[in-house]
Amino acid sequence: MSEQNLSWLDEARALIGHEYGKVYAWDAVNQPMVRQWCEAMGVDNALYLDGVSAKARFGANVAPPTMLQVWVLAGLNGRFPEGSATDNPYEVLQIIERNGYPSVVAVNSEQSYRRYLKEGEKIAFTSQIESVSEEKTTGLGTGFFVTQLLNFYDEADALVGQMRFRLFKFRAPERARPADKPRRPLPGISDENRFFWDGLKDRKLKIQRCTACNTLRHPPGPACPDCHSLASDSVEVSGRGRIYSYSVVHHPTLPGVPQPNPVGLIELTEGVRVVAGLVDVDPAHIEIGREVEVDYLECADELVIPVFRPVGGA
Repeated sequence: MSEQNLSWLDEARALIGHEYGKVYAWDAVNQPMVRQWCEAMGVDNALYLDGVSAKARFGANVAPPTMLQVWVLAGLNGRFPEGSATDNPYEVLQIIERNGYPSVVAVNSEQSYRRYLKEGEKIAFTSQIESVSEEKTTGLGTGFFVTQLLNFYDEADALVGQMRFRLFKFRAPERARPADKPRRPLPGISDENRFFWDGLKDRKLKIQRCTACNTLRHPPGPACPDCHSLASDSVEVSGRGRIYSYSVVHHPTLPGVPQPNPVGLIELTEGVRVVAGLVDVDPAHIEIGREVEVDYLECADELVIPVFRPVGGA
């Protein structure tokens, strides 16, 4: 790291050991929250749930120790009760973020407990930064490990537990982003036409063929329109042909489809006709009879569709 970067890092490290003011809980320890937490976490310990065991041992219902932080969470609105400290315990993280390390991931959390919390108690906590590491590079990126210590106190200001929370504040490496593939409506794929769509993924244009009379047909169907045979296979065709007819679609609009959308009825060299999009053409000046050749448009969801472009360019 260059000397230019040392000043802000020194600023962050100067805050190590500074204790931020006390933050209070909204609610006292209570049995409904204990029961809901136990249900969510799959805890069925009678000590926390039967209303008898804990009272026999401690004179009151108690909460699972691992609920320590639950009692002091701010909630969805991010606010704490009146009287809580208003200083900013996240300023070290914000200093690091301002200097080019915007991402964050939780690394680990360690808790320790002095005693059980009893029903009706209210707790509070203070926090401080314990350490800021040297710059480290991991699989996620380059940044700093920041360790924060939270101390939890009861209403008599006695320490009841601690939590050590470690974060990695980092900058992800630059990665070349592939061009976004267009997202098109997915076709209906059946056993009869699966060969067609699978062929496109291999950059092959395949057409159904009657094995009784060798007639090509498209779209695929169960029976030959000439001899009515149900026997068929598929063959790869050249992918070249001419514009037999066309239409320029303005409505409805479809996601991932250009507007206006020129669509051609292409008569292939082999004689069969297919409907497909036209690319590299001016929708206002499409020529009937223009020679075209197939290309393959890769879309999202592993979909590949055939399109035709003029031979020799637009």
